[in-house]
This record gives sequence, C-alpha cells and structure tokens, in this order.
Amino acid sequence: MPVQVSQPRIPAPVARPRGDRQPGRVRAEPWALAAVLFAAYTVVSVGRYRHMATLSWDLGIFEQAVRAYARLRAPVADLKGPGFVILGDHFSPVTALLAPVYRLFPSPVTLLVAQAALFALSAVPVTRAATRLLGGRCGLALGLAYGLSWGIQRAVDFDFHEICFAVPLIAFSLEALLARRPRAALGWALPLVLVKEDLGLTLTAIALVVAWRARGSSPRTVRYALAMAVFGMAATVLVLTVVVPAFNTSGGYDYWSKVSGAGSPFDGAGSKLRTLAWLLVPTSGLLALRSPLLLVALPTLGWRFLSGDEHYWGTDWHYSAVLMPVVFLALADALPAVHRGTRAWLRSYAAHLPAAVAAAALALTTSLPLAQLTEAEVYRRPAAVSDVERLLARIPDDATVEANIGPISRLTARCRVFWLGDTRGVLPDYIALENIDGRYRDPVGYARTLHPLAEYAVAGEAAGYVVLERRTARAGV
Repeated sequence: MPVQVSQPRIPAPVARPRGDRQPGRVRAEPWALAAVLFAAYTVVSVGRYRHMATLSWDLGIFEQAVRAYARLRAPVADLKGPGFVILGDHFSPVTALLAPVYRLFPSPVTLLVAQAALFALSAVPVTRAATRLLGGRCGLALGLAYGLSWGIQRAVDFDFHEICFAVPLIAFSLEALLARRPRAALGWALPLVLVKEDLGLTLTAIALVVAWRARGSSPRTVRYALAMAVFGMAATVLVLTVVVPAFNTSGGYDYWSKVSGAGSPFDGAGSKLRTLAWLLVPTSGLLALRSPLLLVALPTLGWRFLSGDEHYWGTDWHYSAVLMPVVFLALADALPAVHRGTRAWLRSYAAHLPAAVAAAALALTTSLPLAQLTEAEVYRRPAAVSDVERLLARIPDDATVEANIGPISRLTARCRVFWLGDTRGVLPDYIALENIDGRYRDPVGYARTLHPLAEYAVAGEAAGYVVLERRTARAGV
C-alpha cells in the first residue's frame, strides 16, 4: 500500500528516483530549451553581422586564425600584426576545432553560428542539474533564466570569442560535480587549459571544490582532485611564462601591463560592486553564496578586478559569460538545503526563487540584446549594406587590405587583412575605410600619411565606406 505522507506547509522540491518522473519529458525539455535559445542567439548574432554593426576586430582576428587552421597552417592573425601567430596573444588552440566546419562554410557567419550553438548547448547541463535537484518546473525555470541571463546575452551580442567553448565545459563539469561524479567533473574541466590562459585557474578551483566535497568519503578522489588542481596552476604558469612568449613577437605576454598598472584595488569600486550585484541578485537572489560552487567564479573575478583596465570591471562585453553557469548551478546546489532548513521565511523565499529568477531574466531581457527578436529590423538586410558589400567585392581575392573595423569581417574570408595603421612596412594593395562619421575628410591624404612611399586613389565609395587602391610605389618598395 502506498505510504501517506502529510504535505509540508511549504513545498520543498527534492530529487526523486528516475522512475517517479516522465523520463522522456525530462530528457527532452533541456534540449528543446537549448534549440530555442540557439535560434534566438543566432538571429541576434548573425543579425548584427548582416547589419554591419560589428563592435570590434575580434571576429576578424578569430576568422583569420580559424581560416589558417582550416588550411593546415599556423594560426596567423595579420590583424594583430603581419605574420603574428595568435597563440602569442591568447592561448586558445581549442578554436582549431572549428576548422573542419569552416573549411566547408568559409565565412565569419560560421563562427557566429558555432558560438550560438555552444552557448545554447550549455543550457542543457544547467537545466538537467537543476531538474534533478529541484524538480521539473523549477529546473526548467532556472534553465530558462540561465539562457536569458545578461552575461550570456552580452557575449552573444559581442561578435565571437573563444570563451564560447569554456561556458559549456564549465556547465557540464559542474553538472557532473552536483551528480556526484567527480571524475567526470574533472574530465569536463580539464580542456579549459586549451581555451584561454587564465582558465587553468578555473580548473584548479573546480578541482578544489571536488576535493572538498569528496573529503571523508573518498581519499583517492581527493588525491586525484588535488593533483588536478596543481596541474591547473602549473599549466597557467607554463602558458603565461613560456608558451605565449614563445609565439609572441615581443617575447612576452602583452596583458601583464593590464594587471601591473592596476593601481589600488579600490579603483573602480563602484563599477566592481555593481558587477557583483548583477552577478548575485537577479541571477540567484544571493542564495548562490550558500554553495561552495561559487568559489569557481573567483579566478575570473580576481583577474578582472585586479586589472587596471576598466572594461574588465563592468557588465558589458563577453567577460561574464563564464560566470553564468557557475552562479546558476550554485543556486541550484544551495536550494535543497534551504528547503530542508528550519526557517520558514527562508524556505518560503527559496520555494519561490526559481520562478522569480526566471521572471527577472525575462524582464531584464527587454533591455538586453535578445529584445531585438521583437523588432522587424533584425530580420531585414539594409540596402546600404548591400551597397557596401558590392563596393568591397571590387577587391580581388587574396589581395592585401588595410582596414578599420567596419570592412574587416567582410574581407578576412578571402583577403589578407591588416589593422589600419599597423602594416609594419607592408604596402597593402587596398585600404578599406568605414567613414560614416566623416573622420577621414581626405582619405587619399590619410593614406599618404600611412604610406608615404606609395600613391593611393579612390576606387569607390558607398554608404559612408571608401576603398582606396594602390596605384604606384617608388622604386625599391
């Protein structure tokens, strides 16, 4: 006979045996959510590209590196300087995984779609872990809130970056940790050392949390996790002091100056506190602070807040994306213990928190990039963009081109592109300028200041863009 259990005053979702659920539905929901998020991320990301609203040179840099990998060459990114091997900037060999797909579809759009897929994929482990711990509805609510989180949305909107690989790796690692599969957790975290040079410290943080949770129950797991923590630190030191300098033309690591010039830790305190508030309040209602998983966020927050570069302190760009799976899974980890607690007001707060977090994410989305999904303009291709693309199409394949941000991502798939003012003696065949604001009042004269030994003439103009072609050069050049 079934056992009658009295209902508690405040429901406390707890993990139940797989047989007590509808397994097919539980398995399908995270993937269905990921599919919807993938479509949304792709529309926003590719929509920015279609409108030629690229924010930086990063998409061009990564396309140059992936294009080289696809041709089985060293990952040279001429935008960082002629012949510059990108591993001397950031250690991100993981981007080579995109080479086979790029070989089939050689376009910057390939990188944007791949990034959207990776970010969307990360919602699967977050939703599954939350569902196992909290039940179906609460788990799906947290998965939705994660997918709409401001950190992920900002990253989707900011061109392409290698951290799109780190986000699902961290999510799958923490899911395994919460499922008490420590070896799997460390296995998912191990490739982080190939994503970016600082993420070895994140591997260390995950390994230390694994060791903490295994203390007293599995000494062998503790030893293995501590060894992995040491490996993460050692890998970071090795990459920063040996590997990156070996590829860097200056023989060093270019970003040390961003930390060495940090000044006082209290510089930018207001911006840093706002970032912490954004990380903890709308995403977890502060309850993530009750989980040791939040320690995994410390390495990323540490280097960002110690840096002298104020861009790292705020909530813009892509820097907070790797923190999103940490915060949301820390919340999922904390809630069951709160449900079992003795404080009625806290249990009530926790019971309603997943829905509240999802509602907050939906409300905030009205002022975040995914709000563009409700605007017809994101689905249209402006006529001015077509005019600019026809202008840039006059530049032949394999030509050398010096360009600023606007034209870069339209040229890196088929030309050798340099950053404006950084050709280091190379005389480009063409100079392509986005000049919508009229900053280059005399493009030909500006070209002369860049390359006094060559003559350039205007080859065409369209919608504020100018293409200059090199006509002659002095003997010996």
